[in-house]
Amino acid sequence: MGSGGRAIERTKSNCEGVKRAPSSKPPFTLGDIKKAIPPHCFDRSLLRSSSYLFIDLFFSLLFYYVAATYIIPLQTPLSYAAWPVYWILQGSVQMGLWVIGHECGHQAFSDYPWLNDTVGFFLHTGMLAPYFSWKYSHRRHHSNTASLDHDESFVPKKKSSLNSFSTLLNTPPGRLFRLVILCTVGWLLYVCFNVSGRKYEKFANHFDPKSPIYNDRERFQILLTDIGLIVTSYGLYKVALAHGLTSLMLVYFAPLVIVYGFLVVITWLHHTHRSLPHYDSTEWNWLRGALSTIDRDYGILNTVLHHITDTHVAHHLLFSIPHYHAMEATKAIKPILGEYYQFDDTPIIKAMWREATECFFVEADEGEETNKGVYWFNNKM
Repeated sequence: MGSGGRAIERTKSNCEGVKRAPSSKPPFTLGDIKKAIPPHCFDRSLLRSSSYLFIDLFFSLLFYYVAATYIIPLQTPLSYAAWPVYWILQGSVQMGLWVIGHECGHQAFSDYPWLNDTVGFFLHTGMLAPYFSWKYSHRRHHSNTASLDHDESFVPKKKSSLNSFSTLLNTPPGRLFRLVILCTVGWLLYVCFNVSGRKYEKFANHFDPKSPIYNDRERFQILLTDIGLIVTSYGLYKVALAHGLTSLMLVYFAPLVIVYGFLVVITWLHHTHRSLPHYDSTEWNWLRGALSTIDRDYGILNTVLHHITDTHVAHHLLFSIPHYHAMEATKAIKPILGEYYQFDDTPIIKAMWREATECFFVEADEGEETNKGVYWFNNKM
């Protein structure tokens, strides 16, 4: 069961079969949580972090070599079988690399901020991700988790904001369409057009230094991010000229579709479950928001993806803990969190369909005078 947590209990008397996480003010503080974690879990070892980086880089380069040397020359129908295997393996390993870059953005890779940002910048830029842009928007996500007014990503719609087109999306074909978009171009829609992100008064994206997502101190690094992406794109253009666009698509871009499919699905599922509350500005505070996330079990991928999947609750509470200490930290905080800790071991494909079905919008409980600012997922339109 991933990090060893209990699966969510289900009853017939609460939330139509789903036991809700507590939404009241927790009886513990962040200090209590931190004290429960062994001190060594906060240590960031450059040597150990680098070992994970080099292992992932080794396998990624190995897969590139195998694809370029052995798969490209294959004749059909063998190539039809070989390419999907390569894409899945390479995409999984590169998602692990992406997670290490994500840790760099949280300063969890080492004790040296300049080194963290350097490593993260090159890792993410090599995968056409806007490192500093996402670092800052992701930081705001951590600062405003589960806030309907200020969270940065996967902000659910209130029932009152739905329109007639929403009825079509809340059908089996509509759910399938939403999942296909989520798994293929969801990342691009978010970074380019802020789809599913926080609503701003003007157009927001991750590439404009003047985007409302960022403040004046961050704008130069957004520009630096753009320059890195332009240089990388030019390098890819030269590779396409030398080896052909088809080869570049098969070897480089197809695994990236897997990477960003993973990223979007993992992030979405961490914050989408009928048991999780969301809050408006009258009820939200940082600790209640940080607890509104859920650990999930991805099987062997938990290890490949450096446990970003099954230790996400601990990550939201104390994001500077390196991934190689996150399992121990999660185990240590469970007795403190009690029912505030949420874990679901539902198979991921099944969970995706279930959450797409059950978690279409959020609304407050009807007739509930207390906690009117607490919202829960539902799909009854």
